[in-house]
Amino acid sequence: MHKASETDKLASMSTFFDFEKPIAEIEGKIKELRHLSDSDHINIVDEVSTLQSKVEKLLKQTYSELTPWQKAQVARHPNRPHASDYVRTLFSDFVPLAGDRSFGEDKAVLSGIGRFEGLSVMAIGLEKGGNTEERVEYNFGMAKPEGYRKAARLMKLAAHHGIPVVTFVETPGAYPGIGAEERGQAEAIAQSTSTCLSLTVPLVSVVIGEGGSGGAIALATANHVIMLENSIYSVISPEGCASILWRDSGKAAEAASALRLTAQDLQKLNLIDEIVNEPIGGAHRAPQQTIESVGSSLKLALNNLKRVNPNELRRARQEKFAQAGTNVSL
Repeated sequence: MHKASETDKLASMSTFFDFEKPIAEIEGKIKELRHLSDSDHINIVDEVSTLQSKVEKLLKQTYSELTPWQKAQVARHPNRPHASDYVRTLFSDFVPLAGDRSFGEDKAVLSGIGRFEGLSVMAIGLEKGGNTEERVEYNFGMAKPEGYRKAARLMKLAAHHGIPVVTFVETPGAYPGIGAEERGQAEAIAQSTSTCLSLTVPLVSVVIGEGGSGGAIALATANHVIMLENSIYSVISPEGCASILWRDSGKAAEAASALRLTAQDLQKLNLIDEIVNEPIGGAHRAPQQTIESVGSSLKLALNNLKRVNPNELRRARQEKFAQAGTNVSL
């Protein structure tokens, strides 16, 4: 396993969760000491090393005991690597492909053909964006009908040419706006899901952050579904569930536990196939290491699936989701 670089370790220091307050205090001291060292030529290596060891110990303890609600918060951390980061790092010769050939382009759905480990692959991802400007541009990862129709179009194109499909899922859900509903949002999601099920090429999906409702499953009805350790995948957000059941979004923590939305719960329910461990302290603390780990899992999954007969790929995928939720003891 690669060690996280110093840049990776500091990448997310501007955003801490309430449950990370002790960690934030120590890292604040480390920052102060480094500032003093830079300005006064003071040697603080030993003290920084001691404090850094404390941080790593606290991170390991804290992240090994996360509640479902805390995992939901980690899954939404703004500095986690996004779909564009995975595509940019893992794929070479990437050629973006746009438009649904019906209405227009949806930037919330990143898509194109590139080479992964020497293999031509169609990559499709729900993109949230890494800063405020990008989040607005990408509609916070909430795809519109044209986004799902574009995804379905490109999956069919990939199948026609015998090209595997890899999807990266990170969305709070499909966009619920009036315009989206008028353009057939539910039908577009259904068509994308149906296209996933009908493909005769390998389809691998990775839930890299928040996988929300039908907007996520429209790109994740795959032969092999991977979730990052601290990602979530659910029919509704904890806040939405709490608002409906108890008319109180403040009960989101209780709802998160009831929804069984963590990767660990979903693997026990046989709804996903693999969990990729995150670096200590979450993917946002070591983005590059996280991307490399996902790349290793993708390589293995694609190598296994490319040996399978095309019709069997489709049959197995359809059977897998037809059986979802059966023979499970809750």
